[in-house]
Amino acid sequence: MSKLKKPQLVEAVVFYNDRGICKQMLYSEFEAILDGVVGLPEFADSQVRLAYLMINARLQVRSVVFFYLDFDEDGRADTGWNLPLRQLAERAGRGPDLGAGPIRLACRSQCPVSWQQMHLWDPSLNADCNDLALLRDAVKVNSLGVLVEEEAPQVLDAERLQVAQEDSWYAPPEITKEMAEQLAEKMEKEHRLKTAQLVRQQRLRLSSLNQQNEEALARVRQAADQSNSALQEQMRALQHALRQQEEVNAGLQAQLAGETERYQASREEMALQMRALERHGRTEADILRAQFEGELQARVDAAVNEYREQLAIRDVELAYRDQVDAQLQAEINRLRQECEALEGQSGQQVLERLSQLGVVFVVYHPGAGHLTIPLTDIPRYQDNPQAYAAAKCFVSETQYRQWLAHYQQPTCEASLPSGERCSMPIDRVEAPSRFVVGESNCCPRHRAGGRLRTAG
Repeated sequence: MSKLKKPQLVEAVVFYNDRGICKQMLYSEFEAILDGVVGLPEFADSQVRLAYLMINARLQVRSVVFFYLDFDEDGRADTGWNLPLRQLAERAGRGPDLGAGPIRLACRSQCPVSWQQMHLWDPSLNADCNDLALLRDAVKVNSLGVLVEEEAPQVLDAERLQVAQEDSWYAPPEITKEMAEQLAEKMEKEHRLKTAQLVRQQRLRLSSLNQQNEEALARVRQAADQSNSALQEQMRALQHALRQQEEVNAGLQAQLAGETERYQASREEMALQMRALERHGRTEADILRAQFEGELQARVDAAVNEYREQLAIRDVELAYRDQVDAQLQAEINRLRQECEALEGQSGQQVLERLSQLGVVFVVYHPGAGHLTIPLTDIPRYQDNPQAYAAAKCFVSETQYRQWLAHYQQPTCEASLPSGERCSMPIDRVEAPSRFVVGESNCCPRHRAGGRLRTAG
């Protein structure tokens, strides 16, 4: 007897864009891209969604791995990318049936290696845009030029053929109870397999939809928090400017009131002198009246001119002060940049040498998993690792720190009447985006109490 040959599987890679599948190639061509021999300028400075396929000789998909790949400004693949696609495809769980039985599927929501989950993405299983159906149809077109193996008819050896007795040639075989039970058991087994396959497909679709909804909700929450913080900061700045303007106006009003009182006193004094002179003669009174009005008008004009000069001088002083402040701030920024450049010059050179040697900087943060930090993001990570991890989880830094305290010690944080902490063990929330203060970090009794107090 001839030995059965194991069917050969062809490895291929498919590129996705917003409209669907945009490029196909064999895995050998993809390795040339990873080695930097060939570049793809159409994907320059972007993160591209790809799918690794294993295809049999009948143009049927057997394994799929959905993953990300970054390209630099010249369209060359990330040199630090080292995802084990073949191992992921071989160890992946079962997926939908694309024509040759359930495939092996590795994606973000179904990853055999947990710390590789961040480099994978979930396919869309919607009826109007099904990524798996697009893969199946694209493979059937055979744009890759895969050698197709035709199905050969099975030939039986003459020695293995058995001829029934002559008396049973024309009589139909009787269906016994045992045969009926075997047939029913076989049909029930096939029905269970099909049902289990449909359940797995629906679970995968639900997991993908939940992941997409959570990421979208986290992005919306983060944008809302940032917008709220910016509005609060703008409101505080306007309130501060308003208080300063009110203080300036109050000072000017007080000064104007004092000058008015002095003018009134001077006028009253002049009026008394004029009445005293009226007793000595009308002519002398007219002279004094004219003299008084002239002096009064001169004083008023002099005072007005003096205040105008003071206001002009104050405006010039404010403009000069703003100019000096701007110059000093520019000098401070320049000195700070020089200090930062001097401080990070030696360390930056070492990091660049390590990056050129192929060293990849990977850190682990709860909730975000293992993060691959690009060289350009290392200063931002050094300034605030918690904020960097929070951004990767699509939450604010405050929410991430509160979730981290809960993650490290999942106990109730509510206070008892005695002033002590409840400290009752509670379920740990694994994702920062699902953490809600007052709900996730409290036991059911205190959460219910909190709701009753709020309703009251």
